[in-house]
Amino acid sequence: MGKEKTKYCTCLYYSANALSRIMTKISDEEFAITGLSSSYAFLLMIVNENPGVQPTEISHQMQLTPSTVTRLIEKMEYRNYLERKTVGRTTEVYPTKQAKELHPKIQKAWANLYNRYSTVLGKEFSKQLTADIYKATQVL
Repeated sequence: MGKEKTKYCTCLYYSANALSRIMTKISDEEFAITGLSSSYAFLLMIVNENPGVQPTEISHQMQLTPSTVTRLIEKMEYRNYLERKTVGRTTEVYPTKQAKELHPKIQKAWANLYNRYSTVLGKEFSKQLTADIYKATQVL
C-alpha cells in the first residue's frame, strides 16, 4: 500500500484497522521463529509466567473473549504446549516442558517485534502511541 492519504485517514476505525493489519503482519513475521502465530505466543508467555493461571485471567490479559481463549488453549493443549487441570470448580492452565523450552524464543521474538517497529517509528513515539492506544481501549 502506498503512503498517500485516503479519504478515510481521519476515521479512527479505518486507521486503527490499518495499523492492526500492519502490526499483525509484522508480529507474525517476528514470531515465526517460534513456529507459532503471535496470538499463540502471547498465550504461552502468559501461562509460562503464571503457571496455574485461570482462563478468565488469560482472557483479561489478552483482551479476548473467554470462548476465544478456550479455543486457543484447546489448540495449544492439542499441540502439547499446555495442559488444563480442574481444581474444584475452577480450571487452571499449566505450561508443558515443550512450552517452557520455547519461552526464550518467544521472548526473543517479542523483543525483535519491539525493535522492528520502534526503529521505524522511533522509541519515544512508539511508547507514546502504545500508551495512547491502550488508554483508548480502556476508555472505549
